[in-house]
Amino acid sequence: MPTPRRTLLWASAALPALALPRLASGQPDAIRIGEINSYTAQPAFLIPYRNAWTMAVEEINAAGGVLGRPLVTIFRDDGGRPEDAVRHAGELINNERVALLAGGFLSHVGLAVSDFANRNQRLYVASEPLTDALVWSRGNRFTFRLRPSTYMQCAMLVEEAAKLPARRWAVVAPNYEYGQSAVRWFRELLTRARPDVQFVAEQFPALGRIDAGATVQALAGANPEAIFNVTFGADLTNFVRQGATRGLFERRRVVSLLTGEPEYLEPLGDEAPENWIVTGYPWDQINNPVHSRFRDAYRARFREPPKLGSVVAYDTVTAIAAMLRRAGSLETERMIEAMRGLTFPTAFGEGMVEFRAIDHQSTLGAYVGLTALRGGRGTMVNWRYADGRHYLPPDEVVRQMRPAG
Repeated sequence: MPTPRRTLLWASAALPALALPRLASGQPDAIRIGEINSYTAQPAFLIPYRNAWTMAVEEINAAGGVLGRPLVTIFRDDGGRPEDAVRHAGELINNERVALLAGGFLSHVGLAVSDFANRNQRLYVASEPLTDALVWSRGNRFTFRLRPSTYMQCAMLVEEAAKLPARRWAVVAPNYEYGQSAVRWFRELLTRARPDVQFVAEQFPALGRIDAGATVQALAGANPEAIFNVTFGADLTNFVRQGATRGLFERRRVVSLLTGEPEYLEPLGDEAPENWIVTGYPWDQINNPVHSRFRDAYRARFREPPKLGSVVAYDTVTAIAAMLRRAGSLETERMIEAMRGLTFPTAFGEGMVEFRAIDHQSTLGAYVGLTALRGGRGTMVNWRYADGRHYLPPDEVVRQMRPAG
């Protein structure tokens, strides 16, 4: 995704701070959180994420901290590499003595940190990785996840996709865990809802290296009536431009995961597609008191509107603070028990969210709507909040997918 030069300079200036762990100097009683994320690999999402994380910690500490102690975060940048994330996790646990691990963006990186947490029996609160494996097939008692998963968001989109007259579908997704998981669930859930549909083409370009022209040509050659898109960031930008140039989207409906998030929609400017069915975050239109307070505080602090990453970070810190109050302790087993069934408010202002005891998945939802152009920029219209608790499989199905323990 094209990133403004000043943003790149900000990120570069921040990188030395990511490498320095001495944020807790002079605060021996601080509760230390180790946060690992792909800051240099995914700045569009993670710069707003870190902004809101910082804001949430400042607010909590200004109100007296947690258990009478301030929160301190030690950030680490994994660069999108699982091996670096695991190395940082070890350093944070062994050298920095953090109470718990948090963060994660890319699914394969999140899985690596989750496996580390399981082996080392330390709590990991995963904020963003969307793969279902994190809480199901490779789930473990030490890992909890905030964001609605690929299954959940695909289920939200399938509700709308099943209403379309389209029967011939094509898919395009990045070729790694997240993209593969999303395509699997969209295909399975849509086929279950509409047995008459068929999938006539699929494209799995490498993450960040899409050959958009060839991808669009291959999809068009299969003559689908609708397309399921999972690309994001720079891949999405290239796909949209090539698709528009080559007429791929003419007379075809597109259902697209994450595209309504401002991180990915706004950079498209007046090239933003219209009438796509998407999950996203209409930040400027959610006017309940809780979200308005969050939005106004973020804009006052950072001189820009929040992104979806901002909400994810703020909610992660809110959940961690609620867990610590409930646990009354930094002992790992006490914290795990406090996380199971924990409820906390979301910055969306859409009520309380729960970390389910059965699979450690939170019930945070997402907004589903249509893309539109307004004033030369992309936005969401006709949106609704899809409560995550309504888009999860029954307990008996979860028990079959998740390892015991």
